[in-house]
Amino acid sequence: MEEQNNWLKQEVEELKESAFDGERKPALKLEENKIKEIVIDFSEPFQSWKDNENNTTKKIVPCKVGTEEFVWWINMKNPIYHQIVDKGLEGQTKFKVLQTGNQNKTRYTLVE
Repeated sequence: MEEQNNWLKQEVEELKESAFDGERKPALKLEENKIKEIVIDFSEPFQSWKDNENNTTKKIVPCKVGTEEFVWWINMKNPIYHQIVDKGLEGQTKFKVLQTGNQNKTRYTLVE
């Protein structure tokens, strides 16, 4: 019983670390081989979510498609995250994004 409680206490701590406390918005869904134009809101720092199971951190990027608000969950190690941040520093907020592949083979490309 003692061992069970120990791992459960650790599990509770990990859940606290990865808890999301921001405003709930639908996730941005991109379609394979289709370009989607989005506007990213850089007015506040992006929230983070830590995926302990896969040892990754995702940034929760607020964006709009038309007038609809979404969040785009992007792994910080994904090259598109770095491109978006760099372009955000330059003042760009509108992006055209192309998705190729799906699931673990998903790749995103910024279209100029």
